[in-house]
Amino acid sequence: MASQYALEQYPGGMNATIDMSHYQSVTQLFDKSVKEFAERPAFSCMGRTMTYGELDKLSAQFAAYLQHHTDLKPGDRIAVQLPNILQYPVVVWGALRAGMIVVNTNPLYTEREMEHQFNDSGARLLVVYAGMADKALAVKDKTPIENIICTEIADFHPGFKRVLVNTVVKRIKKMVPAYDPSAVKPLRECIAAGEGKSFAPVEKQQDDTAVLQYTGGTTGVAKGAELTHGNLIANMLQCYEYFALALKPGQETFVAPLPLYHIYAFTVHCLVIMETGNHNVLIPNPRDIPGFVKELGKWKFNGCAGLNTLFVALMNNADFQKLDFSHLKLTISGGMALTKEAAERWQKMTGCAISEGYGMTETSPVVSFNPPGFTQLGTIGLQAPSTEVRVVNDAGEDQPAGEPGELLVRGPQVMKGYWKRPEETAKTITEDGWIHTGDVAVIQEDRYIRIVDRMKDMIVVSGFNVYPNEVEDVLVQHPAVVECAVVGVADEKSGEAVKAFVVVNTEVSPEDLIAHCKKELTSYKVPRQFAFRTELPKTNVGKILRRELRDENA
Repeated sequence: MASQYALEQYPGGMNATIDMSHYQSVTQLFDKSVKEFAERPAFSCMGRTMTYGELDKLSAQFAAYLQHHTDLKPGDRIAVQLPNILQYPVVVWGALRAGMIVVNTNPLYTEREMEHQFNDSGARLLVVYAGMADKALAVKDKTPIENIICTEIADFHPGFKRVLVNTVVKRIKKMVPAYDPSAVKPLRECIAAGEGKSFAPVEKQQDDTAVLQYTGGTTGVAKGAELTHGNLIANMLQCYEYFALALKPGQETFVAPLPLYHIYAFTVHCLVIMETGNHNVLIPNPRDIPGFVKELGKWKFNGCAGLNTLFVALMNNADFQKLDFSHLKLTISGGMALTKEAAERWQKMTGCAISEGYGMTETSPVVSFNPPGFTQLGTIGLQAPSTEVRVVNDAGEDQPAGEPGELLVRGPQVMKGYWKRPEETAKTITEDGWIHTGDVAVIQEDRYIRIVDRMKDMIVVSGFNVYPNEVEDVLVQHPAVVECAVVGVADEKSGEAVKAFVVVNTEVSPEDLIAHCKKELTSYKVPRQFAFRTELPKTNVGKILRRELRDENA
């Protein structure tokens, strides 16, 4: 599909529109791409490349397995808890082709977090990486999960390499805790069971839910954002209009270090790059910077998606500085604020400017983006095609250009609502379709948007959302903690870090509280700084004033 907007029309792309009649469902998009680009590489990981044709075949076999060997029906939820490995696109597209709803699940979750998400979504089947199988089995009986399908990291590699890599990961690196293999079904067996069987394609409409993407939303516990087939198609088309200024269909190699279970990476790599027949190079562990850089050295890569902390970590690696960047045409940033220093350093080192965008889980996720060739550092770019944006004051009145207010968004990428939470949905989306982002923004005279501050108490650690209520709920379960408040503080490495202000009834060390939190929270949510107080600032009705603590810390 060719972009209908000439490069010289930017800036001004906010007047562009997308044609939603291209596809009724994301599976229609998939069917078109795997046939048109059958011989092209789709995904590569750890030395193994899967073509679009292979992805078509393997996902069809998994879809056939679901329809012939389980009692799952279209609309049932399947939780997928996998890192960036080849199994992820096979499982996700197989589930979607069988008419299921995908519940993207973080492989770093604790048992408590898994239990909440599986119960809330009503997922009946879980596909999990072997390194999480012990936790999955521990929570299975507390959730609607009926069956667990398990895969080891190299399961889609040729025989000898598969055995070697899986053995090293399990026996030598000790990265797979012991679990009962008889209690799970190997993914390889499921794929094999679907071979030779046909599956019945399930027709979906744009308003049907495709993915449950969990987020804290504006408040409280994690909620499932219902992203429909139409939402995902819309955002794919919206992103493509900007990406097309730098990338060509069927010719590019795009590096994928961000987790595919995150909506940012999911939309970029499983939708935009796939629709254009381009090639994704999956990075299973981007925190291993030397390993990441070594992999980059094997490819003439044209694009990369990342976030500020990842860009900084890469640039601080001496071997990264020696790479060939002559083919790099598009670097996109999202998930957290991009610093001026990091952006300027990246452009100087690679010769490629970073295009920063903005979005949220509830908007599938992209709301705005800096068009390649027309980036404006310090902004989140222009609104996406077919997207309306407003900035309003506390009274809900539109603010003039240059004046700050809450950013509101309306467009075809805005979620259907929060899964089975109509009251929460009503708090977030107005009757006429405007979603409250909770972020304070300024729309400039030239229509580029700047984020000024967050209205929410949400903390962003290396691009991941941390919600103070959840952390506080865990902290107060410690017998020594009387009350606490959690805020975000500036951190050079992660953008923000979690700091806890704590009132205790007996002596306790920060190390004790960290150990307590690690039992219940993913590592990035665990407080790294503590301040012990005799009391916390509160309103007249007893509500703790987090903002006062933030201001005090600043």
